[in-house]
Amino acid sequence: MSEIVFNIIEKEEQRQKEMVGLIPSENHISPEVRKALGSVLSSKYSEGYPGRRYYEGNQFIDEIENLARDRVKKLLGVPYVNVQPYSGSPANSAIYFAILEPGETIMGLKLAMGGHLTHGHPQVTFSGRYYNSVQYGVDKEARIDFAGLRKLAHEHKPKVIVAGNTAYPFELDFKAFREIADEVGAWLMADISHITGLVVAGEHPSPVPYADIIMTTTHKTFRGPRGAMILVTERGLERDPDLGKKIDASIIPGLQGGPHNATTAGIAIAAAEAMRPEFKNYAKQICRNADALAGRLMEHGLKLVGDGTETHLMVVDLTSYGDGFGTQVAYAMDVAGIYANRNTIPNEPCSPFYPSGLRLGTPLVTTRGMKEEEMVQIADWIFRVIEHIKEEQLPTDKKKWGKFIKDFKKRADQDTELQKIRTEVKVMAERFPLFRW
Repeated sequence: MSEIVFNIIEKEEQRQKEMVGLIPSENHISPEVRKALGSVLSSKYSEGYPGRRYYEGNQFIDEIENLARDRVKKLLGVPYVNVQPYSGSPANSAIYFAILEPGETIMGLKLAMGGHLTHGHPQVTFSGRYYNSVQYGVDKEARIDFAGLRKLAHEHKPKVIVAGNTAYPFELDFKAFREIADEVGAWLMADISHITGLVVAGEHPSPVPYADIIMTTTHKTFRGPRGAMILVTERGLERDPDLGKKIDASIIPGLQGGPHNATTAGIAIAAAEAMRPEFKNYAKQICRNADALAGRLMEHGLKLVGDGTETHLMVVDLTSYGDGFGTQVAYAMDVAGIYANRNTIPNEPCSPFYPSGLRLGTPLVTTRGMKEEEMVQIADWIFRVIEHIKEEQLPTDKKKWGKFIKDFKKRADQDTELQKIRTEVKVMAERFPLFRW
């Protein structure tokens, strides 16, 4: 029966090879990381930490975890690292668990303006339900509104201010966040999940001199396995010398059981890869590709949130075509061989389920070896898709939206123009392997 599963895996691998991936949070891992993930390390239980396990037989697991922690400490210049979080959302929850009591106040960027669910999105999330969440936003230029943030911070006196994003295309001013945090006595937590690879390579300012605690996933621009890390800076330990111990305890026994040892090994390998000169070149190319993609899209007359990008991602504002057009564009692009994701835009006129934006990013295509020339071609294809389906707008009656999208997908699946673009995309995509230094 395993053949069924492996056949599906082969189909997925082929899909990735013949399509162009523009989801900013996705990337391809090196063959070495991939090998670690499929190793016998997955067979070992190792609750606890090196030298303090609840199970025997962890001598070599301890070596791997210590190696991963030491490499990340050196890479990012921090005194404490925990590599055990299963992913970014549990890692953020662990940080809150370590330094907050239920009902205390956190501040994070609004989801619709580029923030993440775990940064306090109200009601529907753990972070917005068990803590008093106050959300800050962006100004008319789509940049973080620090004046508004300062006013909210002084009014609500948050215990934690989160500097982080998931769809904010500009550099994060950690110094400005620090100043406001100091004014109200708040912890400054930086979520750099999207930009860690850029930080390591010097393509984005580092939060280390300013933040108390840093969280990052390991599978985006860092180009490692699907996991996460929590870092504490010198500043954080000066404020609370036991902060590292509190983070450790919040992971286990607080929120998790045994770590995923194969992932830990993958993090150790990815950290070593990030120390190579080739990684710095890779991160630079991510940004050059993002600039090229954004520039060509704007040449076609498409509007980008904030009129561009300063990182690896951008958000296309589709309201000039119609409110709530993101779902249709994202699906049609997928049929045409280019996969991204629909996304809200600042002051979203529709809803998170039927958003008016499209989020694009360049880490994955850069890993494959694509450069500016390919970005221009990809932008041309995206514009062709948008123009081709521009009449496919949501009905005025919201009750009909669900059926409309269902019917639209059927039409898109049979659309000959979208299939034609898909053939063109495949010809280009198959020239590039999934991973290339």
